[in-house]
Amino acid sequence: MKAIIYCGSSAKDISNFDVKTKQRILRLLDMLRSGLDLHPKDFKYMGLVGEGVYELRIRLSKQFRVFYVSKFEEAIYVLHGFIKKTQHTSKHDIEIGTQRYKYITNYLRGKHEQKKRKTRDYKKQ
Repeated sequence: MKAIIYCGSSAKDISNFDVKTKQRILRLLDMLRSGLDLHPKDFKYMGLVGEGVYELRIRLSKQFRVFYVSKFEEAIYVLHGFIKKTQHTSKHDIEIGTQRYKYITNYLRGKHEQKKRKTRDYKKQ
């Protein structure tokens, strides 16, 4: 089962949502980490944020959104949680998601390169 890793202030942002919304988000993330499929109305592809990024869509008293990426083997990364106030996702929210996605991909790329170097160094010995 994959870990769930919250990036930046995403955990804090989601913790400010009402109890029912937090429960729904946690249930959907738990389904994802267990390998279960979500209902199509519960998510939307957000390629504008990054390759493999999706948006959880929670419609209760307000329109809640959570950007996440689950394509990486080790974890589901929660990039950003926010309340959607207009029909279109704000440029600000997209930029936050994009910045955090870039940070994660750079971090994982560096981690992968470091692992490759260690393997190469070990083979030389």
